[in-house]
Amino acid sequence: MTARTTRTLAAAFSLTAALAISGCSASSEDAAKPSMKVSGAFMPQPVNDKMAGAFMVIENDSKTADRLTGVTSTLSDDLQIHETKDQKMQQVPSLDVPAHGELRLERGGSHVMFMGLKSTPEVGDKVTVELRFEKADPVKVELDVKERTYTAQAPASTAGSAH
Repeated sequence: MTARTTRTLAAAFSLTAALAISGCSASSEDAAKPSMKVSGAFMPQPVNDKMAGAFMVIENDSKTADRLTGVTSTLSDDLQIHETKDQKMQQVPSLDVPAHGELRLERGGSHVMFMGLKSTPEVGDKVTVELRFEKADPVKVELDVKERTYTAQAPASTAGSAH
């Protein structure tokens, strides 16, 4: 083998190794990207066209924590993420969705607020929203419009139950 052939093979090997390494890192980033699942999504029937709330459970089964950073809908141009602390509701820029955990958006706690509704949905209607996250892909969710007094029931836990 000549020196030139050896250099050409070494360069080809280096290029192949670099491509393989970069390919592996891209796929591991994709594998680490959180994937969100939503359950129990609903909106109590609004009293008027001024505001409405949305409630749901956002589940993150991945090993990467994420943040809910925004919500959009055709029902309103002004959707806000709110949290309730010390019995006071306040707008926040984002809410944490822990790795292998969930974010509960519920009455009396964190939730989504629609301000200035373009129409007033009735019980039985569906309202579509898109949840935006810092890392995960956006998720489209259909909110079932429920009676104003409706409250979602928490799933029964079997942990720690007596036999």
